[in-house]
Amino acid sequence: MALFSPHLPCPCGSEKHYSECCARYHRGAAAPTALLLMKSRYSAYAVGLSEYIMLTTHPEHPDFWRDKERWRAEIEAFSRETDFLHLEITAYTTEENEAYVTFTATLSTGILREKSRFLKVSGRWLYVEGTYEVASHRG
Repeated sequence: MALFSPHLPCPCGSEKHYSECCARYHRGAAAPTALLLMKSRYSAYAVGLSEYIMLTTHPEHPDFWRDKERWRAEIEAFSRETDFLHLEITAYTTEENEAYVTFTATLSTGILREKSRFLKVSGRWLYVEGTYEVASHRG
């Protein structure tokens, strides 16, 4: 697990300490909603937990069947090279086994807007895909 103080505010923006928020999911607890999974994935990117990103990705995602070591390296490079500054949830819709979370993430590299699709498989939410746009680049 990446070095991140459990007493710092959680990167997801909940205003709770990391240890009281997303860390529980990063340690293996199932996120009870797609919204919490999305926020915990954002936090995982922020603290450099590539394994969590991979484990919470649905097999239908294009990266799922790629070379796992290359995929892991790409996630880790993105996490290392990017500062995750702010997360804003703009919409959330859910049904029993499918959900969508729309968010705006302010990153050191720009502003990312994404509508993420999640499916519940065997009681666990997984990220399937996202439609996104990089709204602007920071200089």
